[in-house]
Amino acid sequence: MKELSQTKTKDWDRRLLTNKVEMRTEGENNSQRIVGYGLRFNVWSQDLGGFIEQIDPGSLDEADMTDVRCLIDHETGKILGRTTSGTLALTVDEFGLRYDVDPPDTSYADDLIKVMKRGDINQSSFGFRVDYENDGDEWVYDSNTGIYKRTIRKIKRIFDVSVVTYPAYTQAESLVSNRSQESYEHELRLMKETEILKIKLDLLGL
Repeated sequence: MKELSQTKTKDWDRRLLTNKVEMRTEGENNSQRIVGYGLRFNVWSQDLGGFIEQIDPGSLDEADMTDVRCLIDHETGKILGRTTSGTLALTVDEFGLRYDVDPPDTSYADDLIKVMKRGDINQSSFGFRVDYENDGDEWVYDSNTGIYKRTIRKIKRIFDVSVVTYPAYTQAESLVSNRSQESYEHELRLMKETEILKIKLDLLGL
C-alpha cells in the first residue's frame, strides 16, 4: 500500500504520496523532465491522526486545475513549472493525477535533479481544497478496527504538486480534516441517541 501523510496550510490540505518520482531525458538536446503522480486514486492512507482516507476517482471531475504550480517542498520561491506557462502538464488517468514538468535552468532545479538521480528524493505531494460545500467528503466508522475512514469525493481546487523530501506535520495543520471528522462523530452520536430513545419508547409501549 502506498502511504500518504498530511499537512494543513490555511484552509487547504496537503498530502505526501510515497511513490516514485522519475527523471527522464527527452529530445535531441537531452532535456531533463520530472514525472510523477501528485495523487493516487483508491489508495488507503496511513493513519492521519485517528482516521485514514482515500481519494475517489471522480474527485477531480470538477476540480479547478487552471493554475497549478510544481514546487520543491511546497516552497513558492522554488518553482519548477506552472500550467499557465506550459511548463507543467497535468493528466488525470485511471491511476491518479500525473504531472510532467520541464524544470528551469536554475541552481535549485539543478540541485534537485542531482539528488533525485542519487535516489535521495523520490516522493510527491499535492496541495488541494476539498469541496465541503457540496459534500466533498464522506466518513464511515469501522467498528471492527475502531478507526474512521474518509473518502474524498470532490476536490474544489488543486494548488500545487511538489517534489518533497518529507512532510511537515503538526496537529494544527490538520484542522479542516479534524473539523470534518468531529462533524461526523457528532452525527454518529445523535444517531445512537435516537436509537436508544426509540428502544425506550418501545419498552414503554409508546
